[in-house]
Amino acid sequence: MKKINLAVVGATGMVGRTFLKVLEEKDLPIENFYVFSSARSAGSKIIFKGKEYIVEELTETSFDRGIDIALFSAGGDTSTKFAPIAARKGCVVVDNSSAWRMDEKVPLVVPEVNPEDIKWHQGIIANPNCSTIQAVVALKPLHEYYSITRVVYSTYQAVSGAGMAGWSDLEESLKGNLPKKFPHPIASNCIPHIDVFLDNGYTKEEMKMIEETRKIMHVPDLKVTATTVRVPVFNSHSESINVEFEKPFELSELVDVLKNAPGIIMQNDSANNEYPLASTATDHDEVFVGRIRRDESVNSGVNLWVVADNIRKGAASNAVQIAELLIAALQ
Repeated sequence: MKKINLAVVGATGMVGRTFLKVLEEKDLPIENFYVFSSARSAGSKIIFKGKEYIVEELTETSFDRGIDIALFSAGGDTSTKFAPIAARKGCVVVDNSSAWRMDEKVPLVVPEVNPEDIKWHQGIIANPNCSTIQAVVALKPLHEYYSITRVVYSTYQAVSGAGMAGWSDLEESLKGNLPKKFPHPIASNCIPHIDVFLDNGYTKEEMKMIEETRKIMHVPDLKVTATTVRVPVFNSHSESINVEFEKPFELSELVDVLKNAPGIIMQNDSANNEYPLASTATDHDEVFVGRIRRDESVNSGVNLWVVADNIRKGAASNAVQIAELLIAALQ
């Protein structure tokens, strides 16, 4: 198998550290490995596959060394500046920020849903928003069978989605200390406010889910609405998803469709209190689906409860899966 040169940009952050963990688990065929960060973290050391690496400051010359793939998780400003530089030098960037997701020339990819979109990349591939990734893994097989006409998202998102500052806010909030990241104490609260509010009354997070779902699913006029909520859970996002279909369905068949879809673990035994939980999904790459029941208020609709580790499947693991597809294409 052909070996590649791979870099991680933003290696010292929460997602960056998980990149390293997932890359070790997947054991990609890496010949040369590089880690980059801002000047603030440059010079620090990380261990990868038992070897020590010094974190380098990301500069305009960082990619002058034949890097094949770079996994970026260093924020939108960094990606906006450095991803095109890397691409011009022959590197394929898999970017975890929101900078390129809605660019018409940039594929937005979830490998279980639209792997074919990787073929038309021009050096940059966008990793979707964490809450969108887990949702579309469940929606894609249902759309193929029953043609989705409308989606209503209600999310219950863990503080790790706000990075280490969000995690710290929950720890401090539980001690009674005032928040630094969130607008209100997160302990004992559900805060219906993720990212900034926009002129239409939605938050930026809600509009990300709406627009990204349409792009990934290749249904630009799909009716989608969302309410995203930060909850006092450390890790793994939970989502209530209400779906309406063009075609009728048998519930038992629909359950089988999901059960047999890639990347899904079914936990749908309410009689025995079996349903997806954040604590169960943590440290897994699969999307957990349960509480499947017909929506009796519409002609053809269903309710789903969908849970996934937002740092792994919602960020690092999805990016590494994209890298695996790129490597397979090189063989």
